[in-house]
Amino acid sequence: QVQLVESGGGLVQPGGSLRLSCAASENIVFSSVSMAWYRQAPGNERELVANINKWASTSYSDSVKGRFTISRDNSKRTVSLQMNSLKPEDTAVYYCNTDPWVENWWGQGTQVTVSA
Repeated sequence: QVQLVESGGGLVQPGGSLRLSCAASENIVFSSVSMAWYRQAPGNERELVANINKWASTSYSDSVKGRFTISRDNSKRTVSLQMNSLKPEDTAVYYCNTDPWVENWWGQGTQVTVSA
């Protein structure tokens, strides 16, 4: 069974930074798939934040463009999200998955709270 394990969340003040990481299990051809970070705030639907394809081309939602950077390390089977200039509206549970996502591959996510 594929496992995606997110880490790195926490409580940070507005304007601060966090770096999220996601580790993928070995039963996925990691280097061949597009990966993405998603987030879900209370009462909201899950939304795509950033994605990175197998050639390391990236795209971002308008709400995070210029503040977040997605990267991948195929040798370590990890995908990361560097989040700078965080805002209270970035508060959510952050998940990684493929793009498009596979329903059964959602992990527990990692909570990011931006608050003074």
